[in-house]
Amino acid sequence: MAYKIIASMCTGCGACEFECPNKAIKESDGVFIIKADKCTECEGAFDTPQCAAVCPVDDTCVPA
Repeated sequence: MAYKIIASMCTGCGACEFECPNKAIKESDGVFIIKADKCTECEGAFDTPQCAAVCPVDDTCVPA
């Protein structure tokens, strides 16, 4: 399963893009999206998904 970013809640800060160990997060029209085929929920790299850990808006980065 992959994570997703709820576009309507994304502030476009970009914090998540730099924390993703799989380079699965990209900017699109001022908000960020997660490429599901690249997202591993940070398994094997971190204990928790880093996009959710660094996001300044609660519940913006959630399981798909």
